[in-house]
Amino acid sequence: MQRITRISIATLFLLAVGVPCLADEASAKVRTSALETLDYLALFGYMAIIVIVGIYFSRGEKTTDDYFLAGRRVPWWAATLSIFSTYLSAITFMAIPATAFNGNWITVWMNIGIILVAPVTVFCLLPFFRRLNVTSIYEYLELRFGPGLRVYGSLAFMAYQVAKMGIFLLLPALALATVTGFNLYLCIAIMGLLCIVYTVLGGIEAVVWTDVLQSVVLIGGALMCIGMIFSAENFEFGRMWSVAVTEETNKFSVGNPTTDVFWYFLIGGFFVQLVPFTSDQAVAQRFLTTPDEKSAARSVWAHAAMVIPASLLFFGLGTALYVFYQTRPEALPVVDQKDIIVPWFIANQLPAGIAGLVIAGLFAATMSSVDSGMHSIATTLTNDVYDKLRPDGSDEKRLGVARSLTVLAGLCGTFAAVFLTFSGLDGGSLWILLLQVVIPIGSALTGVFLLGVLTSRAHSSGVAVGVIASMAVVILFANMENSPLPHPVLKAAAGVLTCMVVGYLVSLAIPGSGRSLAGLTLHTVAQEDDTGKMEAMDE
Repeated sequence: MQRITRISIATLFLLAVGVPCLADEASAKVRTSALETLDYLALFGYMAIIVIVGIYFSRGEKTTDDYFLAGRRVPWWAATLSIFSTYLSAITFMAIPATAFNGNWITVWMNIGIILVAPVTVFCLLPFFRRLNVTSIYEYLELRFGPGLRVYGSLAFMAYQVAKMGIFLLLPALALATVTGFNLYLCIAIMGLLCIVYTVLGGIEAVVWTDVLQSVVLIGGALMCIGMIFSAENFEFGRMWSVAVTEETNKFSVGNPTTDVFWYFLIGGFFVQLVPFTSDQAVAQRFLTTPDEKSAARSVWAHAAMVIPASLLFFGLGTALYVFYQTRPEALPVVDQKDIIVPWFIANQLPAGIAGLVIAGLFAATMSSVDSGMHSIATTLTNDVYDKLRPDGSDEKRLGVARSLTVLAGLCGTFAAVFLTFSGLDGGSLWILLLQVVIPIGSALTGVFLLGVLTSRAHSSGVAVGVIASMAVVILFANMENSPLPHPVLKAAAGVLTCMVVGYLVSLAIPGSGRSLAGLTLHTVAQEDDTGKMEAMDE
C-alpha cells in the first residue's frame, strides 16, 4: 500500500513539472493577478489542514466497515454538509453565478428539483439501502434482479464517475490557470494528489469531515465575495436594484408558470436531480454512514432545506457580479470564457489573504467532488467485484485492496483530466461532453432502481431491455437535428421514463425467473414478526 502511494505521489509530481503548461497561452491573454504571500499562506495552510484531517482519522480505520461506512458513526448534520459539498462542485460554484451573470435566474428550478426528489429518496430508496445493510447500493440490484444487473450498475457508475472526476478537475484548473497564472497541470496534480492522500489515509470519515470543512469554505467564500461587492457599491441597494432590473432585462427573473419553458426546467430539474439521489454510490454512501435510518432521512431533508438559501446565495452572487461590472466594464476579463467571472473577481478584487482563502474554496469545491468519486469507486470495486472473486478474503486484505483501488481511482481521474487537456475542447464543450456521458448512463441506471423498488412485475430480462432502449433514446435525441424533445433539459426525463416503461412492458410480455421479492419492493415490504423472521406483506 505504501509503495502504491509513493508511486502515485511521484507520478503526479512528474505530471506537474514535466508536462508543458497549456495554460500559458490562455493566461497571457488576460491580466493575471499577482497573488501575495498572504494568499499563498492561506491556500497552502488550507491544504495542510485537510491532510491533517486525513492523518487524524487514519487512526480509526482498522476495518473495511470503518473505511467504507465510518462505522456508521457520522452525525446526520455532517452527512448533510458532506452531501452538499459533494454535490456543489467547483463547476457549480463557478457556473451558477456565471449563469446569473450572463442571463437570469430561470435555471434555479433545476436546483429546486432536489426538494422534489427528497421524498422519493427518503420513502422509496433509503429504507431498502439501510434495512438490507448494504455497503454498495448495487448490492440491492443483485438481490432484486440478479448478479448481472449488479455488475451493470457498478460498471455504469464507475464509467461516468471517472468522466466526472476528470472534467471536475480540469474545468476549475483551467479557470484558476487563466486568472492567476498557476500552472494548469500543477493545479490538476495538487488537487488529485491531496484527494488521494487524505482519502486513502482516513477513508469515508476523512472524506465526510473534509467535506464539512470545504462546505464552510465554499459558503464563506461566496459570502465574502458578496460582502466585498456590497461594500464597493456603498451598500446602495436601491441603485444596485435599478442596475439589475431594467426595461431591457430582469436579472432576477425565474420564468413565468404560464410558459412552457418554466415547466421544462421544473420537470427536467426533477429528473436530473433524481439520477444522483437514487443511483449514485457517491451520494448514497453518505446516507449509509449515519447511525440509523432516521438519521439518514434527516440528512436528506436537511440537504433539501439548504437548497433555497444556497441557490439564493450563488445566484445572488452572479447578479451582484453583474451589477459590479456594469459600472466597471474596464475591469472585465478580455477572454471569452463564460465561467471565469467568479475566479476572475476573486483574483483581482479581493484583498491579500482573503483572495487566497476564497481560491482555496475553489480547490475545496473540486476536491469535495473528486474525493467522493474515488472513494465510492473503490467501495464499489471492492464489494461488487473483489468480493465476488475472493469471497473468502480476510477483512485486512479487503482493506488493503480498497486503499489500493482508491489510489488507482484517483490516478485515473487525474489522468483523465490531463488527457482532456489535449482534446482541444473548451469549458462549454467539456460540460456538454460530461452530460453526454452522464445522462444516458445515469438516467438508465435510475430507471433500473425505480423499477426494482416501485414494481413487483419487473424482472432482469425486461429491465435489461429497458436499459438498452433508454440509452439508445437519449443518445438518439442528443444527436438528432430536430429532436422530438421540446427542450434539451428533458433528456434525463426521457431516459428514466423510457427505461421504466419499456422495462415494465417487456417484463409483462415475457416470463420472469420467479425470484423471491420479500422485502425488496414497496409492494412486498418486509416486516419483522415476534420471532425476528422477515415476512413479506401481501400486495
